[in-house]
Amino acid sequence: MAAWDLSVTVEDLGPDAPPVTISVASDLHVGGVIVKLVEKTQIKRDWSDHALWWDQKKMWLLRTAWTLEKYGIHADARLIFMPQHRPLKLDLPNGKTVRLRACFSDPVFQTVMGICRQLNIRHPEELSLLRPVEEKKKKKDKDLTEEIYDLTEVPLSSVSRPCLYNGMPAHFAESEKTEAVYKMLSITQTPPAPEVITKQYRPASVVDKAHINGRWLDSSRCLMQQNIQENDRLWLRFKYYTFYEIDPKYDVVRLTQLYEQARWAILLEDIDCTEEEMMLFGALQYHISKVSQSEPQTLSTNTAMDDLESALLSLEVKMEGESSSATELLETMTAPELNDYLKIFRPKRLTLKGYKQYWFKFQDTSIAYFKSKEESIGEPIQQINLKGCEVAPDVNVAAQKFLIRLLIPAPEGMNEVFLRCENERQYAQWMAGCRLASKGKSLADSSFQSEIQSIRSFLAMQRINSGSSSNAASSDESINTHSLVSPRYHKKYKTKQVFGHKNKLVRWF
Repeated sequence: MAAWDLSVTVEDLGPDAPPVTISVASDLHVGGVIVKLVEKTQIKRDWSDHALWWDQKKMWLLRTAWTLEKYGIHADARLIFMPQHRPLKLDLPNGKTVRLRACFSDPVFQTVMGICRQLNIRHPEELSLLRPVEEKKKKKDKDLTEEIYDLTEVPLSSVSRPCLYNGMPAHFAESEKTEAVYKMLSITQTPPAPEVITKQYRPASVVDKAHINGRWLDSSRCLMQQNIQENDRLWLRFKYYTFYEIDPKYDVVRLTQLYEQARWAILLEDIDCTEEEMMLFGALQYHISKVSQSEPQTLSTNTAMDDLESALLSLEVKMEGESSSATELLETMTAPELNDYLKIFRPKRLTLKGYKQYWFKFQDTSIAYFKSKEESIGEPIQQINLKGCEVAPDVNVAAQKFLIRLLIPAPEGMNEVFLRCENERQYAQWMAGCRLASKGKSLADSSFQSEIQSIRSFLAMQRINSGSSSNAASSDESINTHSLVSPRYHKKYKTKQVFGHKNKLVRWF
């Protein structure tokens, strides 16, 4: 059994402190080495996060039961005793920088899981880390101070879905500083100014794009093995575009960051897209900015609605296993109905658009229409099942045009049906019912009223947009069109042409 003196650098003693020398034997396990180091330093603190790093082999000695002989450690080994969780600067998809503690000893895949747990992002397998693009700093940028949101004091948690407090995870509700960080993560940023976009790095060729994609870190190796040091800067980005189980209640940060990454990828032309796709996303950005300006964004949630939702879920679980007849009877007794006069049109070849008025009844996931209200007791002219159909709006508030376009699956293909409503109230109710029925939900679903409210909000927003032409022109000029499309398309089209494309596409939302 060989014995020798082993020199270990203890990082907590300072950069100028000499290495700590301890006497070891070949059969001494790594845990025993750590115990001797702690006793030799005589510092009373929590050492549970510390581990040994072998500098020559670029590996962590995490198996504390292994002996020095099994690891192959000799007297010339350079070992460093340091914390596994260390500060790291992360550039988020929305362009903001966060400083937090990340694990430098686990593989990058598990490190990303811990980061997403702190930021309240579910399904961390969609994201990964990559090295930033090296840019030459100009003299003018030396005096600019970067705003960094600090999360190093937030305690690390192993809970996959944290408890919500006032609409945010509990570890963000501890102080006003952490609340500001969560607000930055969960609320879309203001459209960037043209000078900000021009300063960003833009790949000039396919080679540059490949060079950026070559900066992704290896998910099977730890940060230290890839020469990432404390307080280094990395990018956190969505890498795998396969999204699963998106829930707006729990995925606020995830959805916001995904939207921000898509916006910057289009503005900087990181991804290839057609002109129509870019204009479509520009219309989406325009709507999101309008809603964020008109409606105050709050982080608090209605606890009463959460309790009601959990109670309904519990009732649904209890009712499972009951007889189908009792369930059907309960649904028949509680499900509301929509009854009103609507106009219907089925487009055919070589026919003009002629709408005919009938009495419509909406029940469960189907609609039926009759010649008149008096004949609704008998058999309907036709009953249409909306489950699995496609529902698209065709609305123009200024022209009082409220159409619902239905594409109903049939053995011979998709049958197209148009329903014309008389006013906004009627359109909001029937449009909400059609959307729920296409998903297999009845009018008794708890989201029926919220769906009506969202449709009314959209109609109100379109009513504001369809004001006088002079007001529209002045408002369009005040909007930053540089943040809607990439500079290449902005040079190709003038501002009015961009808004012309936007107004055509915006009718579908």
